This record gives sequence, structure tokens and C-alpha cells, in this order.
Amino acid sequence: MTSREIREAYLNFFKSKSHHIVPSAPVVVKNDPTLMFTNAGMNQFKELFLGEATVKYPRIADTQRCLRVSGKHNDLEEVGIDTYHHTLFEMLGNWSFGDYFKKDAIAWAWELLTEVYQLDKDKLYVTIFEGDTSEGLERDHEAFELWKAHIGEDRILLGNKKDNFWEMGDAGPCGPCSEIHYDMRQDAERATTRGQDLVNADHPQVIEIWNLVFMQFNRLKSGNLEALPAKHVDTGMGFERLVRAIQGKSSNYDTDVFQPLITYIADKANIEYGTDEKTDIAMRVLSDHIRAVSFAIADGQLPSNNKAGYVIRRILRRAVRYAYTFLNFRNPFFHELVPLLANQFKGVFDELYQQQDFVEKVILEEEIAFLRTLTTGIQRFENYVTDHTSVDGDFAFELFDTYGFPIDLTDLLAREKGISVDMEAFNAALNVQKDRSRAATVIDAGDWIMVGEEADVEFVGYDVLKAKTEIIKYRKVTAKAKVQYQLVLSVTPFYAEGGGQVGDTGVLVSESGEKISITDTKKENGLIIHFIDQLPGSFEGFFEASVDLGKRLDSESNHSATHLLHAALKQVLGEHVNQKGSLVSSDILRFDISHFSKMTAEEIKQVEDIVNAKVRENIALKEERQVPFQQAIDSGVTALFGEKYGDYVRVITFDDNFSKELCGGTHVKATGQIGFFKIVSESAVAAGVRRIEAITGTKAAALIREHFELFQNVKELLNNPKDFVLAIGKIMEENSALRKEIENTIREKSFSLKKDLEAKLENINGINFLSTIVDLPNAEAMKTLAYALKGAINNLFLVLGANFEGKPSLTVVISDELAKEKGWNAGNIVRDLAKDIQGGGGGQPFFATAGGKDASGLDKAIQRAKDFLN
Repeated sequence: MTSREIREAYLNFFKSKSHHIVPSAPVVVKNDPTLMFTNAGMNQFKELFLGEATVKYPRIADTQRCLRVSGKHNDLEEVGIDTYHHTLFEMLGNWSFGDYFKKDAIAWAWELLTEVYQLDKDKLYVTIFEGDTSEGLERDHEAFELWKAHIGEDRILLGNKKDNFWEMGDAGPCGPCSEIHYDMRQDAERATTRGQDLVNADHPQVIEIWNLVFMQFNRLKSGNLEALPAKHVDTGMGFERLVRAIQGKSSNYDTDVFQPLITYIADKANIEYGTDEKTDIAMRVLSDHIRAVSFAIADGQLPSNNKAGYVIRRILRRAVRYAYTFLNFRNPFFHELVPLLANQFKGVFDELYQQQDFVEKVILEEEIAFLRTLTTGIQRFENYVTDHTSVDGDFAFELFDTYGFPIDLTDLLAREKGISVDMEAFNAALNVQKDRSRAATVIDAGDWIMVGEEADVEFVGYDVLKAKTEIIKYRKVTAKAKVQYQLVLSVTPFYAEGGGQVGDTGVLVSESGEKISITDTKKENGLIIHFIDQLPGSFEGFFEASVDLGKRLDSESNHSATHLLHAALKQVLGEHVNQKGSLVSSDILRFDISHFSKMTAEEIKQVEDIVNAKVRENIALKEERQVPFQQAIDSGVTALFGEKYGDYVRVITFDDNFSKELCGGTHVKATGQIGFFKIVSESAVAAGVRRIEAITGTKAAALIREHFELFQNVKELLNNPKDFVLAIGKIMEENSALRKEIENTIREKSFSLKKDLEAKLENINGINFLSTIVDLPNAEAMKTLAYALKGAINNLFLVLGANFEGKPSLTVVISDELAKEKGWNAGNIVRDLAKDIQGGGGGQPFFATAGGKDASGLDKAIQRAKDFLN
């Protein structure tokens, strides 16, 4: 079977078992502060496991693209070295939400593996949870008996809590699990060593392929376990490992999942795969990493120096480094793999195919930038190791922090030289940096405390800004040493941050009149959470929830303006323009787009004109809720890459022939409410991404008023000329002429000073020495004078001091021949002299300058200069 057939067989099998097949969620996670990337198939269903959303389909199956390169699931350093770890991989999964449990999950797993895929039953092993007396957890006898009916008792192994008790995190749903392992060793080896002894022993040919998790407990923040009201099944099977098992390969990279990429790389490098371990590793790294980088970019995560963006940049740079070092690619090559990958996944994950050109260009720009950095950093490394027998941690951290070298890259360079890196010192420096970041981001959330009846939250904020509500539950959270609380309301008009739009603020008023300020509204795994600084005196009774009207209206104006802007950009720049990010607040809108050149002034004007024309048309909002997703797509609606859409979507339209988008945000009732639209900046964010910032309504009017008043003030200063531009032009011409006169005067003064100073030179042991204070207006004049003397006088040692409007300055000049012969260094000398003026400086061995704070120390510095002759 081909990999495509294996994937289809999985989905068809579970479809026949009444499972609803859902698309893969984006690999970039949104609305979950605990994750940067989707690292398991169950991530998109967390809200169902947590009971924070209604179960529409009790049985679900899919293939989910996952990324494991951060947090506790970090396989990056193993990738390419071994044969079965990956950064991005597919996880085949089937789920039951309160429906079937262990019996069906185990029976169907066995049926699929042995009857559909026809894997050798004698090579299969399973593990079950052995129990944990410290928590009062018994052995999973039910799973044991169920497996025994299929596989036999001798190939059922007991696993400890680490391997066979799955937990979502420090708190949340959890339960025992049953892993399925497959023995892919040759028959001769299997005859001498039992497979049972190699399960979970890191043997490269005896590997886990499927994990069946039976969620039946909830881990509280206190650490205690409680039974879930409903039992769930969560399974995950590594697609690449499954393909390897079915295709009978000894490595995941030998399957048709990776071989097209590896064959292409080998051909371009003119190196045969399988002939050298180092080049084989490099080809595996490239074939793996292109998947992670490409899908992350397609899902909206651009390489950057922060958080998730840095993770993607690190993966990309690791690939480029391997290509550079082991495959001798000196020019950008990595991006060439994108079209091959896009075609391979066409019809499976179309996001990449649809954005192929954009992804390829982003990777190319990153490659070009990093190859420059790589060359500079490697040269620094080479210079460093000529004088060192090991790499100290501070230098390794400098390469990491300044040149973007991952530590594994520095370690690799060091090992090639036969030296080591002081990892302890590097980690210490890194931890200092991490602690600073962590202190700003760590959120400690307590358990939810129920005060009302658990129920689905009803959001009414599209229609009303006030609502009668009750508090369902609350919890205490601590972030950046600040204590806050989070509330869940039964009914809420507050829009939760999403789709780029910030969350609403407002107030809760109790029946007794107590007011509680809502400072923010967010979503966590689909649950709407309201932030407050203090708890109400009583949770009893009803509350009136009121949204801050002014902020909501301004946010709506900006959000609707982004839709008009998006459509206008497509008209002016082309259909290739796609949204790559946005921020909509009450003050400003920020809109990132895929576009590879700076917008011209004329293009900006055209976009503004189109948007403002639509504003003046006062187009009424057409809002459609609960539209079937495919129906919306077929109607020509604009959907955003990297967004996870449900079966039903909301469509926002301003003129059927202009702007029609899927959107969950709040909008104006008619475009006239926007008032006026003005772009205030356009800039580059990343390779292939431009950022537009704009304002609307009262903010736009205030900006225009401010600029008009400024214009009027300047006109008055110019005595109200008829031609404003011509008047400023004349002033600039006059200013330029006056500058030239001043420069000529300074030059003449410097020439006169040169003659005076030549006459003051002392010859001390063959060295022409002078140390004096001069009267010059600026550093440029001082430099001109110093170089004039240096060019005219041999064996010169010159120290000049000056006072530029209270700011002392020193200049040291040494003839080239003296600097070499005596080993003198002007930079070292000027730094020492600068102590007298409370300053510092530096420069080259023959020319250096320093500035300071204390002009009274100039005389002492000039007098001390002669000491250096000794």
C-alpha cells in the first residue's frame, strides 16, 4: 500500500464505524495559552474533554499534522539522527466522547491493524497500565482481559505511570492508556531475542505505533484525581511509523513519505543516499524539516525572533546548516523542496498547495539572510578556536543570541574540531534570559470553583450590549505577580478576543448595586472567560453585564474597515494578497498581508480612496450565521489560512461584489459608521509580509485636525506664503548655502590650526609628539584636522582635546608605522585618557576617539598623554 492508500484506509475504516471525519486543525495553536503548536491529535478537542463545549459528534476521526519541537514533547535533536523521530508528523486518531470505551477501541484497533493493514500478529505487542499504589490506582484489568482475547497473554506487558498513564497537563482529563508496539526486526534476530524485552527500550526496530488513551479521571490543581462524569477514548497513531511497518522498511525515511524528497536532495547534491552516515543524516534533516517549516508558515506562523516564530526559524536554520556543511550547498536550496512537498500533500492538506509561492518565497528570504549570518558566525567561531581548546558558555551564548546559532549547531562545529562546549555555562546564560521571559508570561491558574449550575455559555454580543446573567464559576489566576480572577457567565454580551479583535471590557452590576469591572475577555479552549481584579461580595442572584459602548463601537469600525481594506488591497495589488495577521482595537487597526514589495504612495492612495468610497456608500451589513462551511466556501467567501473553522460559520458581507469574509468578530451596521479611513504606516514585518496600520472614525478625524493645525502653524511661521512648498524649498536652499559657508570657514580654521600645531611639535626620541586642546566646533572638524596632520607628518603621536558646547572630546592619532613597530593602539590609549573626562571610547590602532561628561578633566588628560611615550 502507498502512504496515500494507508491514510485513506484509516479514515474509511472509522467512517464505516460511524465516525465523523474532520479536517486537520492548523499546526499553529490559537486560543490556548498552554501551547504554541498542535502536538497531538486531541488538541483541537480539548474543550470537549474539559466539558466546555457541546459534543456534536460523539465519534470523530481524522489525520492531524502535529509539531513536536518545544516543551516536554521536543524531538528536534533526535530528528535525522535516528530513523523514527520527526518534527512534523501526522497523527491518525479516533475519538469517543462519552460513547464507546475500551471494548470497541481495542477491538477496532486490532481489526484495522491485522485485517485491513494485515500486519503480522506475531510481531505485535501491547502494554497496559500496571497501577500505582501511591494514588490508589489499580491495574487496568479490563484492558488486559480485552487484549487477551485478541493477542494472547504472553504479549501483553505491564507499563508504569510514565508510559501508560496519559495526562493532558498538570491538571485536566487523564487516564490509563494501552500502547501498541510493532517488532520490525529481521526473523533471525527475532529468533534470538524476545520482542517483549525490547518494548519501550529505545530499540530502533521495535517501536510504538498506536496509543489508546482511556480518559476516565480529572486531575485537580491539588493533584487529586476525581472520576469524569463521562468516559472518553483518545487514540493517536504515528502515520509515518505505520507506513514503515506496512511497507516493511527499516526506517521511516525509506518509505514513500520521505523518499521523493530525499531522492531530489541527493540528485541536487550529487551524493547517493545510503553511502555515508553524515550525508544521510543531512538529507533526512532536510526532508523532515521542510515539512515543519512549510506547514507552519502556511498556517500563519512566520519565522521570527520570538516564541513560536523563533522555533520555526531555528528548525529552518538547522536544515540550512546541515545542507551547508554536509551537502556543500553554498547557495539557497531549501526552498526548492516546497513545490515537491505541496504536490505530495495536495488533496490531503491543501493549505500548502494553495500558498506554495508565498511559502517558497518566505523560506528563500530566510535562507539568504541566514547564509550571510552563517558565514559571519562560522568565521567568528574559526577565529575563536584558534586560541581556545574549548568553547566557553559565554561565547556559545553570544553565537546563539547575536548570530542566531542554535546551541546544537555550535556543539556540532565544536565536535568537528574535537573540542567541547561548556554547556553548563551556556545553559546558565540561557536560563537568565528565559527567566526574564518566563516571568512575563507564566500564568498560574487555580481550579474552577462552581457557584452555579454547569451549562453552555450563551454569547449574545452580536445583538445586544447588555444582558441579564448569572455567574457559573470562577478561579484565581496569577500572572506577572498580579492576582486576578476569571469568571464564566451563563449569558454574556462580551466579545472574547479572537480573529485579531481585542476582547471587550465593561462592568457587572449585582442586584444590590455592587459594580465589578470586566478588564478583558478571552477564550480558552472555546470557553469565554471574563477577567476581573476583585471578586463580587456575593455570587448569588442575577447580574447585569454591560459592555463599554465607546470602545466596542470604535473596535467595530476598525474591524469592518479591515474587511474593506482587504478587498481594496486585492483590487490594487492583486489576488495574491492574503491576510497574515491582524490586530483590531478601539484605537487602531493593524493588518498584515502577503506581498513582496513596499507599497508605493500611489498604491496607498488608491487603497484609501476605494475604502473611503465604500464608507461613503454607507453599505448595510449583511450577516449570515450558521452557514454550512462548504456552502460558504462555494459562494466565493474569503477564508483565512491558519484558522480552524467549524461545520457552520458566520459570513460578513459588505456588498456581495466587494467584501465577503468568514468572521466571528463584531461589525458596524453600515459602513458609514466608520466615518473616515486613513493609513498611517506601511512597513515590512517579515520576508513576504507587509504591515499596514490605519485608523478610522474619531481617531482619523483627530489626526487630520492635528495635521491641519500643524500646517497652519508652519504657514504662519513662513508669513503665509502663497506657494507653501516653494517657500520651504527656498529656505532649504538658503540653509544649504549657509552650511557650505560654515564648512568652508571651519576648513579654513582647521588649515590655520594645522600650521600652528606643526610648529608646536616636539621630537622625542624620533617621535613627533603633540598633546593639546584645540578650539573647533564639532567632531568632524577635529577628525579633518587630525587626518591632515597624520598625512603630513611621519612618526606622529598626536592627542587632541576639545570642548563641544560642554561635551569634552579626545582624539588620538598614531602613524601606521609607529602603531606596528611599537605595538601601540590608539583605541586603548584613548580609553585610558577618557577616564579623566568620565567617558569612554575606542577605535583603530592608528585613530581613535572618546567622549565624556566632565570637561574639567581635559587638561589632565592632555598632560597625561605624554606618559605613553615612556
